Amino acid sequence: MSHHRPTPDWPSLPDSHLLDRRLCDLKLSLKNSPLQPAIDQLHAELHSRRIRFRPHFWISNEWFAADNIPGIAVPFYLAHPRLTRLERSQMLDVEGGTHDWAMRILRHECGHAIDNAYRLHRRRRYRQLFGPFAAPYPDSYRPRPYTKDFVIHLDMWYAQAHPAEDFAETFAVWLNPNSHWRDHYHGWPALRKLQYVDSIINEIAAQRPPVTTRRRHRPLSSLKITLREHYRQKREYYCRDHPRFYDRDLRRLFSADAKHVRRPAAGAFLQSIRPEARMLVSRWTGESQFTIDRTLADMIRRVADLKLRLTRPPQQTKTDVLMMLAVQTMNYLNDGKHRLAL
Repeated sequence: MSHHRPTPDWPSLPDSHLLDRRLCDLKLSLKNSPLQPAIDQLHAELHSRRIRFRPHFWISNEWFAADNIPGIAVPFYLAHPRLTRLERSQMLDVEGGTHDWAMRILRHECGHAIDNAYRLHRRRRYRQLFGPFAAPYPDSYRPRPYTKDFVIHLDMWYAQAHPAEDFAETFAVWLNPNSHWRDHYHGWPALRKLQYVDSIINEIAAQRPPVTTRRRHRPLSSLKITLREHYRQKREYYCRDHPRFYDRDLRRLFSADAKHVRRPAAGAFLQSIRPEARMLVSRWTGESQFTIDRTLADMIRRVADLKLRLTRPPQQTKTDVLMMLAVQTMNYLNDGKHRLAL
């Protein structure tokens, strides 16, 4: 009798039908998945540091590491190319969708996992350097872009979000064989944190971790919602309180004056640069392409209402739009109203 898992029927479905499938019914495996090479590289990096610990992995709805579990949840959309395409069509981007991006996230989540496995956050020196692990997670945080008290690894100065994130980010920089952290952070106060990670990991590297549970939090098999509902919730989350562009900003770039009646409509122009704008501003700011695209959609609707048209050459106008969008997005991020991941 064959014990092979039957080939799923959903990869051939169009998006409209695939979205009606429940997450728990996808029956995914990480073995031989597109994410497996990144997981293998993480294991190789741990081996190169002679670290005994290996996190366990499971598939869930997003990237995260849960408290007291020495493992890493990875998003379902990276377990199958069809789901990766669906993620991109729904969210305009794929978090961890390239090998380098996945490695940055895996090193970070491994920092949480090794912290949990060895209960490093209970140590006095950890608390002195990073702060109390048990501090409540804020709904938002206001990063200081120019401080040298923290390493820079994930977008949006994520080490500044919480003491646990500070440790995970510092571990990720330390683990990366190409970070050259001793040189790169020379003279930074953050170097003390990296030196501590270097010291404490070397101390525990050969030890069996005290926490060895293989428990999984929010595994895919427990998620009964459909893909359609999942993406509805995710889009709603990314769009909450997204920045609004006031009429003054738009009137500065465009005009409703009758003398410009023969110039291109601002709405059509913004629509033409929309894919490039959301990609570039996302790359510059770290904000999701989806949030930026929703903002652009609001702008397009508003310039149509105001009957605005171009007043300058398209290339100059595009540069001005990109700069305004980037500045407004950074102002929004610095107000602390952006996503806090686990």
